[in-house]
Amino acid sequence: MRLSRYFLPVTKETPADAEVISHKLMLRAGLVRQTSAGIYAWLPLGFRVLRKIEQIVREEQDRAGAIEMLMPTIQSAELWRESGRYDAYGPEMLRIADRSDRDLLYGPTNEEVITSLFKDGAKSYRDLPRNLYHIQWKFRDERRPRFGVMRGREFLMKDAYSFDLDEAGGRISYNKMFVAYLRTFARMGLRAMPMQADTGPIGGDLSHEFIVLAPSGESEVFFHESWEQPRTAEDYAVDVEDSAALQAFVDSMTADYAATDEKRDEAREAEMGDALRESRGVEVGHIFFFGEKYSKAMGLKVSGPDGDMVTPLMGSYGIGVSRLVGAIIEASHDDDGIVWPESVAPYKIGLINMRADDETCTAAADDLYARLEAAGVEVLYDDRDERGGAKFATMDVIGLPWQLIVGPRGLEKGVVELKNRATGERVELAPELAIGKLSG
Repeated sequence: MRLSRYFLPVTKETPADAEVISHKLMLRAGLVRQTSAGIYAWLPLGFRVLRKIEQIVREEQDRAGAIEMLMPTIQSAELWRESGRYDAYGPEMLRIADRSDRDLLYGPTNEEVITSLFKDGAKSYRDLPRNLYHIQWKFRDERRPRFGVMRGREFLMKDAYSFDLDEAGGRISYNKMFVAYLRTFARMGLRAMPMQADTGPIGGDLSHEFIVLAPSGESEVFFHESWEQPRTAEDYAVDVEDSAALQAFVDSMTADYAATDEKRDEAREAEMGDALRESRGVEVGHIFFFGEKYSKAMGLKVSGPDGDMVTPLMGSYGIGVSRLVGAIIEASHDDDGIVWPESVAPYKIGLINMRADDETCTAAADDLYARLEAAGVEVLYDDRDERGGAKFATMDVIGLPWQLIVGPRGLEKGVVELKNRATGERVELAPELAIGKLSG
């Protein structure tokens, strides 16, 4: 994509109403613009990041055996009355009525809809287990939306819902999602810690929040120093079809201490001594097993192996897809702007033509652009007639992993300059070598 033809409203000034670094940089880098309180339009560059994150989430859900579908944003109030949640949910729910005075709502979550759909389609224990998910926009009328997309009113979410015959099966479904979440966040360059969360009246120990460390996080977190070690998706490799191995792996991942302020164990913390760490964090995912809470209330039953009718047990698994954009920026930025991990970067390379008015320079940059695109590399080509300093500032603030710089002085020596955005390292190399390195 040529920047001269793109829509990228980068700004130099930090917006006065932005409180956290991710909100400031998303506005400065032209990723989003607010259209009303807590509601954002995703501009082209931000939309590309959102889609990259969404695809990683989708791939790991599919890998774990979940099945994608799509549910509506507008839901019937009758379903929520059936579950008993319509009046209990609170003012965060946006309630509306259609022209026939039927009560509707803009969905903040989808337990009722999925339970109703599954009730209509599943009749036998042979239809279990199943895990159905979708990636859909949600709305919660937050009293005080703030921190940009980190706590907006409209947000993109992946929510999955499992159905199992018994508690043992429910634990297996839960553990599969536990591993899928660790892999998902690791692929985005994030170190997400699973922290035990409240399960409410259901009880048990099957509820975890996944927290990414960030100074602006809403939660105070306490953890063992072992969580500071970097991990990749390969560190979470386990055969999810082997239930014993899966449980052992989940047990190993929850052995080291990690807790939010509400779930602290001061006795364990005292035993850790200098190994205890304290920070703040952002919740990017939550998995939860709630048993019969919705299936029983809504009359979902299937015939069991012995012919008796059985109420399936359910779990829900959420990932804040749009919130992850902010969380990644909170975890990966510097004084000059965003530093995108390559897996979610809107483009891999920012190609900079230092002299758009120089025929030789432009011809060389155009050639590099064409060859990289032909090789399937995502390139944002700054071909504008602007000062070099302005071009560098733009590339730094939008945070593409690589900057390929073409200038007259370098071309006289037969080289171009390659900058690694994360490390700041710059090297000069022949154009052919640059293409080889960036196409690999």
